Amino acid sequence: MALLHRSQAQAVVPPPLALVLGGIVSVQFGAALATSLFDDLGPAGSALLRVGFGALILVAFARPRLGGRPRADLALVAVFGLVLGAMNLVFYEALDRIPLGIAVTIEFAGPLAVAVVGSRRALDLLWVALAAGGIVLLADPGGGGIDTTGLVLAGLAGVLWAAYIVLAARAGPRFRGADGVALAMVVASVVPVGPGIAEGGAALLNPGHLAVGAAVGLLSTAIPYALETEALRRISRHVFSVLMSLEPAVAALAGFVVAGQDLHARELVAIGLVVVASAGATVNAAPMPDA
Repeated sequence: MALLHRSQAQAVVPPPLALVLGGIVSVQFGAALATSLFDDLGPAGSALLRVGFGALILVAFARPRLGGRPRADLALVAVFGLVLGAMNLVFYEALDRIPLGIAVTIEFAGPLAVAVVGSRRALDLLWVALAAGGIVLLADPGGGGIDTTGLVLAGLAGVLWAAYIVLAARAGPRFRGADGVALAMVVASVVPVGPGIAEGGAALLNPGHLAVGAAVGLLSTAIPYALETEALRRISRHVFSVLMSLEPAVAALAGFVVAGQDLHARELVAIGLVVVASAGATVNAAPMPDA
């Protein structure tokens, strides 16, 4: 009977692919939901609620401790948090100008660059070329269909995402569990305060807006963190990174379902190119050691 109960308990645990996809869907639908706040709060006000509630959730979950930390660790987590806050703010500013699927696809150039930097594999040139082709298709030079400022902001978010990956890798071994990211999220919540209050004003305290902001924080922080943490217990970081290449495609779907953002065939092909490039670059990169 004990063996039967154990097998039944294991059977209800979702497979790693479902966990990773669940995290991706949660993040991207959270971003799509956040766009519903833009008219009333602006992208900066929406980013303030998203990061603020995300910080509250993570601190309540991790209960990080500051006592006894070396100054170098605190300085690292402070920079980590500033980058995280800027990344969220810049990304939301991009979302205010271009569709979610396009913004995430261009932003994904950051993780792609981290995957191929320093590589001496000739095949990686193919992945870079595919990604560049996809981004050029999205930018549509001479077409005038996509907001240029939005494209630039999405690209800047990609640079910040690359920096986030590097800093997260450095902070991870220095902090227990989720302590590092929880402390970084607290610092991150300071970044959008000024522009967030300027854009959102008193509307930030509207109960309806607070409820949506809390939902965005839950979808964008607590749920994906829990699902991804469980997935990383069962698969390598290398495989996890490959699965994360689906982000741009899921973002396009979330933008269509939640925000009614239609994409044309050219844009869908471009997103597909970046997804293939990201997956290919990660497959051929040197696997990261498991923690």
